[in-house]
Amino acid sequence: MPLNQLPPEARPREKLLARGPQALADAELLALLLRTGIQGLPVLQLAQALLDQFGGWHGLLHAKLEDLAKVKGLGPAKRAEIAAVLEIARRSLLQELAQRPVFDAPETVKSYLRLKLAGLSHEVFAVLFLDAQHRLIAMEEMFRGTLTQTSVYPREIIKRGLDLSCAAVILAHNHPSGVAEPSRADEMLTQALKTALALVDMRVLDHLVVGSGEVISFAERGLL
Repeated sequence: MPLNQLPPEARPREKLLARGPQALADAELLALLLRTGIQGLPVLQLAQALLDQFGGWHGLLHAKLEDLAKVKGLGPAKRAEIAAVLEIARRSLLQELAQRPVFDAPETVKSYLRLKLAGLSHEVFAVLFLDAQHRLIAMEEMFRGTLTQTSVYPREIIKRGLDLSCAAVILAHNHPSGVAEPSRADEMLTQALKTALALVDMRVLDHLVVGSGEVISFAERGLL
């Protein structure tokens, strides 16, 4: 049923204003972004079809713009709005991490990395550079491709850390397979980097492995 034929209290915008955003179903929230449907497909049905096609919010918000462009009826404006929602979430979390010690907000760190790295089709090794109070200075993607001890260079991390005057780092990488479980190679790489960075008084506080649905912490598992 088109939105204008729904009772006022059942329309997403009116429902949100009356009861708060938590009262809306996923399709209703997305319908607010899309605003209009396409011929033969009202906006609520279009929203649900998109969520089904991409596997829910996680898949939709990590979809590439070229994937969204293949969806019939999803024009440039709608694609831009969906991409903007993800970028707003990233920047909000980034600001939070820059304002307080990362250990005050471990779930925020995981959420931020999930938004940045989950769903990528290639492996990325990133480093969160922290100041002496363990607040975020910068997060940078340092290496791409198949990540091993021989393709992740400690000297590059050390050089960048010195440039930023950082006191500690959090390492992070994703598993394109979607399975976050660390491998033996991940453990060996972590220990090698921990040893190398200790030579310049940079602590490795954690190594986080990002899968499609979870983020595993080496520190929480006692692997550091």
